[in-house]
Amino acid sequence: MYLTQLLLPLPGGRARQASRRSFLQVRKELTARFGGVTAYVHSPAEGDWLDKGRRTHDAIVVIEVMSKAREGSWWKRYRKTLEARLKQERIVVRTATVSMN
Repeated sequence: MYLTQLLLPLPGGRARQASRRSFLQVRKELTARFGGVTAYVHSPAEGDWLDKGRRTHDAIVVIEVMSKAREGSWWKRYRKTLEARLKQERIVVRTATVSMN
């Protein structure tokens, strides 16, 4: 099995309502394709990184799905769709192999 996680930005202020609609759309799309989705939305994760020497901070939600196939090319296209939809330079989509014990 494969576990694929999407790390999506959580904007603040007025943009938050628009992002909720976007997250609902992502959840619907992934449920339709993979039969289910888990979204960690109540306690946003926070990330920090250096970009050209400047500290950057971000709040994110994690959305994940499990699938029997990796579907790398589909995820690459979907990532590009989300980057355009959410106006992001880069969205992290990561896939790991998992075993169901």
